[in-house]
Amino acid sequence: MYAITGITGRVGGVAARALLDAGQKVRAVVRDKTKGEAWAALGCEVALASIDDAAALTKAFESADGVFLMTPPHFDPEPGFPQTRAILKAVSAAIEAARPAKVVFLSTVGAQAKEENLLTNATIMEDELCALSVPVTLLRPAWFMENSAWDVEAAKSGTVPSYLQPLDHPIPMIATADVGRVVADLLRETWSGTRIVELEARRRYSANDIGRAFAAELGRPVQMEPVPRDTWEATFRAQGMNNPMPRIRMIDGFNEGWIDFEGVPAEKRIGETPLETVLHDLIMRTAVEV
Repeated sequence: MYAITGITGRVGGVAARALLDAGQKVRAVVRDKTKGEAWAALGCEVALASIDDAAALTKAFESADGVFLMTPPHFDPEPGFPQTRAILKAVSAAIEAARPAKVVFLSTVGAQAKEENLLTNATIMEDELCALSVPVTLLRPAWFMENSAWDVEAAKSGTVPSYLQPLDHPIPMIATADVGRVVADLLRETWSGTRIVELEARRRYSANDIGRAFAAELGRPVQMEPVPRDTWEATFRAQGMNNPMPRIRMIDGFNEGWIDFEGVPAEKRIGETPLETVLHDLIMRTAVEV
């Protein structure tokens, strides 16, 4: 039986369905009962637990052959990342108390970076999880292709503001569907200690590649327009952020190349979904919602 957190999201949902399709038992870990009803209808056991509730998480993780652990993203963290540290305290206590057979943690490319940035959330989690007494896999996927969901409407207008710069600089990317499928595979594997698995698509993509893919899908020209670096902080604050520097430094890291994969001793896995497929699905989803 595999306990899946984040099951209502893209990655956790794909992982759970892959396990169910393979005839495995799944425990859906959700914050409220209504979010678990659809999964109960698919045959899942449902456990109610918030990610910061150690007692509830302990019950959710008990007797599990594997736990998929993902934490809510903090795009505007307070200095020192107190939200992440509070979650980590609860998660660590639950894992040590429940002692599932293994844990797969959804980390990120660049978690090993020394400079503080938004991905430091994952670095903090990794450091503590590595010290636990159960086998742990740190899954480090690339930049999610689905981040382009924010750009669909702009692409329809013909111009997409880009924080990824230079426009022809490729970075590692991955489709969330591939991440979910790899999670399901990892949960059914056996290992000891801690291991790192890096995951990206067969090729890397630049901002210009995103523009060309949008243009091909929409049947009209799409231009990517760099957002001047000296405007980022004011822009993010105008959007409601209180502490935008971690996000800014994360984007800098991708642009400057110091956020990338670690390589050896990490394992490498490759996703099969191309960017074009993801953008097509995003455009079709937007059309349905309208």
